[in-house]
Amino acid sequence: MGLIRQVIQLFTLAMLAWIVLSYIVAFGRVAYDHPVRKVYDFLSKIIEPVLRPIRAVIPPVRVGGTALDLSPLILIIGLQLIAGLLPA
Repeated sequence: MGLIRQVIQLFTLAMLAWIVLSYIVAFGRVAYDHPVRKVYDFLSKIIEPVLRPIRAVIPPVRVGGTALDLSPLILIIGLQLIAGLLPA
C-alpha cells in the first residue's frame, strides 16, 4: 500500500504546483511559449479531469466580485483522508 500513498502524495504535490502556477499564469502574463506555461498546461491535462466532477457538484463560491474555486481544496482533503485510511 506504500505505492498508493506515494501516488496520492505525488498527485497532491502536482496539484499544489498547479495551483501556484495558475496564479502565475493568470496574473503574471506569462507568454504561451514560456516554460512555466508549458508545465501549467501539462499539469492541467492531468488535474482538470479529476476536478471536473467535483466542480459539477460544488460550484465556485462568490466572494466579492470574484469566484473562489474550492474543488482543489476538497480534492486534497479527500486524497489525504484516503491516504490516512490506507494500512501502513
